Amino acid sequence: MNFNENQSIYIQIVELAEEMILLGKWLPGEKIPSVRELAASLQVNPNTVMRAYDQLQALEVLVNRRGIGHHVEAGALEKILSARREQFLRDEVPQFLKKLRLLQIDWPQLQDIYNQTMK
Repeated sequence: MNFNENQSIYIQIVELAEEMILLGKWLPGEKIPSVRELAASLQVNPNTVMRAYDQLQALEVLVNRRGIGHHVEAGALEKILSARREQFLRDEVPQFLKKLRLLQIDWPQLQDIYNQTMK
């Protein structure tokens, strides 16, 4: 994984885990890679992965079953979708709409691009 220097690595690992859940690669109730396994595959310190997993537990996305490992919580997908949609609509859409206006891109043009992309 190529890490962005402008963001904490543990936050990027949180986002990676959320994406795995959103993509259906980590399913509710399923055991996910251990802290050491994920740290080795990402080539980061296990403490960094542990911090990410702790954050995901605080968000009620993961649960740590003592002696068994970390599992995806039931309802994790919905929690992630809700939080990410809210963040997207709050932070990214206004900037996007501002750029559309400045560049004089109209809705039919945007719809054509959207339709092509979704094919």
